[in-house]
Amino acid sequence: MENKTYLITGGLGFIGANFIKYILEKYPNIKIVNLDLCTYAANPKYLKELKSDSRYIFVKGDISNLNLVRKLFKKFDFDYCINFAAESHVDNSAANPALFTKTNVLGTTSLLQAAREAWEISERKFKQGKRFVQISTDEVYGSIQRGFFNENSPLSPKNIYSSTKAAADLIVKSFFDVYGFPCLITRSCNNYGPNQNQEKLIPRCFKNAKKLKPIEIYGDGNQIRDWIYVLDNCAAIDLVCQSGKLGEIYNIASNDEKTNNFVAKKIINYVNKNINNKCSENLICYVKDRPSHDFRYGLDCAKISGELGFKPKVSFDDGLEKTLNWYKENM
Repeated sequence: MENKTYLITGGLGFIGANFIKYILEKYPNIKIVNLDLCTYAANPKYLKELKSDSRYIFVKGDISNLNLVRKLFKKFDFDYCINFAAESHVDNSAANPALFTKTNVLGTTSLLQAAREAWEISERKFKQGKRFVQISTDEVYGSIQRGFFNENSPLSPKNIYSSTKAAADLIVKSFFDVYGFPCLITRSCNNYGPNQNQEKLIPRCFKNAKKLKPIEIYGDGNQIRDWIYVLDNCAAIDLVCQSGKLGEIYNIASNDEKTNNFVAKKIINYVNKNINNKCSENLICYVKDRPSHDFRYGLDCAKISGELGFKPKVSFDDGLEKTLNWYKENM
């Protein structure tokens, strides 16, 4: 890991920013270029302490700007490109499908094209050690009532966000099939932790509970999600980047499934005990369900566990307490 240079895209977003901090702490002799467009979902304050770190460079820009991406690859000769950049909120995707297509599909293609141009030596031969990691989601598989999806399961996305992520995955995989391009894909379950955008379930529930405002839950609240603490996901992505087999996909999850109702009630209980004893489950109100709302995602993680030895370290109860303690002090 001596003197490796990363291009991290979307590094001011929730998972990307946590990953940057994680690898800077783990690997002291690396350099990171963070390319981020600074949309509403970006949080520059989370990485403000890195301004004085000579290993960290921030570039404001769009991953779909091919000329910009080409210049960055030429200037820095990246060893790794890890693509966190994405429009990710399902509700927003229904309102603006063109934006999601531009960022998630065309932006990913732009990165792939620039990386291929910079790393390719000859037909199906690339500079040694180069790796492109696409950060994807369990949502590309669609919903499953029982059982689990493995990496060979067919893709069946049911909303515009997950459809654009599935399209990006297929393009990444096609670069491996057509060019032998050195790429990998990770698909993770729901991430949570400190500093997540307030449009997401856990921070939104906490914010409303703290203010004794209604906590709106889609449908009947019985939708099931698997939750992984963000630093566990960062550790898994790092493992895939360093040791994963090129051209492969790796599911990442904690097998810690909870209903949305369960999560909301856990947050209410925390606020009641630690902030305001007037907070109660009466704040929960059920609203019209999201169109084509997936009921459950389930990931089989035997591959990353068996091949790379990954096991999440943080339980949902411990991770949620850490997260809510942080929101209590910082929101």
